[in-house]
Amino acid sequence: MTEKQIFPFVQIEGQEDIKLAIILNLICPAISGVLIRGEKGTGKSTIVRGIGELMQRQGENLKVIELPINATEDRVAGSIDIERVLKTGEKVLQKGILAEADGNILYADEINLLEDYIVDLLLDAAAMGVNTIERDGISYSHSSKFILIGTMNPEEGELRPQLLDRFGLLVDVKSEKDGHLRKEIIKKRLAFENDPVEFINASHKEEKKLISKIKKAQKRLPLIKTTDEILDLVVSLSIGLNVDGHRGDLTLVRAAKAYAAFQERDEVTKDDIIRLAQMVYSHRLRKKPFEEINPLNQADIENILNERL
Repeated sequence: MTEKQIFPFVQIEGQEDIKLAIILNLICPAISGVLIRGEKGTGKSTIVRGIGELMQRQGENLKVIELPINATEDRVAGSIDIERVLKTGEKVLQKGILAEADGNILYADEINLLEDYIVDLLLDAAAMGVNTIERDGISYSHSSKFILIGTMNPEEGELRPQLLDRFGLLVDVKSEKDGHLRKEIIKKRLAFENDPVEFINASHKEEKKLISKIKKAQKRLPLIKTTDEILDLVVSLSIGLNVDGHRGDLTLVRAAKAYAAFQERDEVTKDDIIRLAQMVYSHRLRKKPFEEINPLNQADIENILNERL
C-alpha cells in the first residue's frame, strides 16, 4: 500500500499567522502551544501535518503524534500493569499517547469535541512536562514534554475559558479572500496531486532553508534582550485589555523573543509586540455569558498603546 503523501509546509500559500505560531513554538516551546480555530477546509490539518513531515524529511528527531477523537483516558495517559506489580513488584508502564508525544508535537484535531477530562490531561502534561499515572495506590511518572497544537471549528462548540487560557497562542483562520492567492492555492494543489513525489522533491531546498533558520533562532533565543520599555508595552496591553493573571504577559514576551530570534535580531521591538499581541490576547479577553466580543485586531492594539503610553 502506497504511503499517503503530505502537502509540503513550505508550499502552503497564505495562513501566515498559523505557520508563524507553529514556528515560534518550535523555537521556544515555553510559549505553550497554539490553538487554531476556524471553519472546515481552511488548511488547518494540512499545515500541522506538513510541519511534521518537513521535520522527518530533513532528518530531525521530531514528529507529529495525532490524538484520536475517541481516545480513552488509559490510551492518553497510559496505564500500569497492576498484575505485574503484584507478581514481581516491578512497575511496568503501558505507554499512552503522552509518552509517545515526549519530544514531539501532539496534535489534537477537533479538540473542542474531546471530553473535558482528556483536554485537562493534555494541558496538565504540556504545562508540567511530566505525566503521572495513578492506579490502585500505585503511581508512576514519566517525561512528557511536547508542543500541543489543537484545531477546532467553533461552529461545533467552544472550549471552556479556563482551557483556552492554557494555550499560549490562538490563531483564527478564515478562507483566503484574495483572488490571486486563491488561484495559487488551486494551482499548487493540482500540481501536488498530479505528481506528489516531484512536488515534494522540488520543496527540499526551501525546507532546508527553513530548518536552518529555526535552528539558528533556537541558538540565538537566550541572547535576545527585552528592555524595560518593551516590558512596559506588554504590561500596558494586559492592563488595557483587562486580562486576568500573568500568563498572557509572559507568553507575549516569550513569543516576541522567539520572533526576534527568527528575524535574526538581538532585541525585541515594539513592532514585534504589536505583531504578536493578537495571537496572545484574543482568547484571554474577559466576557460575560452569551456576550459576543468583537475580534481583537492590530488597530485595537495600537490604540491601547497610544492611550496608555
